[in-house]
Amino acid sequence: MYDYAIVGGGIVGLSVGMHLTERFPDARILLIEKEDHWAAHQTGHNSGVIHSGIYYKPGSYKAKFAVEGSQLMVEFCQEHGITHDVCGKIIVATDEWELPLLDNLLQRGLANGLAVQKIGPEQIREIEPHCRGIAAIRVPSTGIADYKGVARTYAKLIEARGGELRLGCRVLSLDETNGEGPALQTTQGDFHAKFLINCAGLHSDRVARMDQVNPGAKIVPFRGEYYELKPERRSLVKHLIYPVPNPSFPFLGVHFTRMTDGNIHCGPNAVLAMSREGYSWKNFSARDLAETLTYGGFLKLAYRNFGEGMKEIWRSFSKKAFTKTLQRLIPEIQESDLVPSHAGVRAQALMSDGKMVDDFLIIKGRDSMHVCNAPSPAATASIPIGRAVIDQIPNPSRPTRVAVPA
Repeated sequence: MYDYAIVGGGIVGLSVGMHLTERFPDARILLIEKEDHWAAHQTGHNSGVIHSGIYYKPGSYKAKFAVEGSQLMVEFCQEHGITHDVCGKIIVATDEWELPLLDNLLQRGLANGLAVQKIGPEQIREIEPHCRGIAAIRVPSTGIADYKGVARTYAKLIEARGGELRLGCRVLSLDETNGEGPALQTTQGDFHAKFLINCAGLHSDRVARMDQVNPGAKIVPFRGEYYELKPERRSLVKHLIYPVPNPSFPFLGVHFTRMTDGNIHCGPNAVLAMSREGYSWKNFSARDLAETLTYGGFLKLAYRNFGEGMKEIWRSFSKKAFTKTLQRLIPEIQESDLVPSHAGVRAQALMSDGKMVDDFLIIKGRDSMHVCNAPSPAATASIPIGRAVIDQIPNPSRPTRVAVPA
């Protein structure tokens, strides 16, 4: 019998495990991951950005955890020798109509306690000589990190403190027939725990429903596709360059990110993935796609964003169209400068009314906790998310039932 069982070996599940072994050093802790390595999906395919928190509604979990988490992530990387760089970024307006949106974003950043400032064209060129814009916000606390390295370090700390880690272990079903807490049927046998913590990312809603918990939303997978600059053209970008987000579209837009290995990634666009692990148009799951296309929430979202969505799909197939979007920020870029790079899949929780769950979503079950929406900036915020989860779970030496809202 384990005190805690964690499902999911991405950066959030591993952070929860790391904090559990620290908070309850005598507890028996099991963490299982269906893939054969850590950080196999969202964590291992993200942009590597240490987010500042400028985009998120003041007072939200995303805002609080990103601001706190960005500093904690830098400290963690410094302590454990993980590659990172607090290089800063600029959010650039290229058209007059974007200026009020830029000012709103500036005020949001200030409300979240960030040291942001508005700059003009000359300062833009000082920071990014090849970028062209009429105004920008400078965000000095934004950085980049090797999140795969962070996840592996979390795993090492769990194991060093006595936690049990199992790769290649997929949950098949859950029940409580023993009356003592969740029983997990997996591809590596049955495990019993007093308390379950679901951090299954792209499959978190399914695991929640296995536990008879309704998350009130469904995971809809969106693929973000990237190009990268050829090595001889990397000098076009020195730090991170973002556009002003389109308020009518729920994604940040195509941007430039300097990675920890020196590559410059350009993207992502955002298209519906044909499977929850659909990293290309060739990855197809009839079950996953049917669930999405028959979900009223997705149909309402698609209807509201039809025009922008079609542009995203066109950019997926047209390198010329993708390049044209990049040229708004860096006019010198040509199609020949770009080579295809990796893609990522965002596990976005979507409500039945077609609205995206715009904050982290953590739901209590009877003997369980379910993290059912943790897309970006979850990697940045993984340390405070882990702490927040275990602050809500019972001490193994006390009764295991948690209060469930009516």
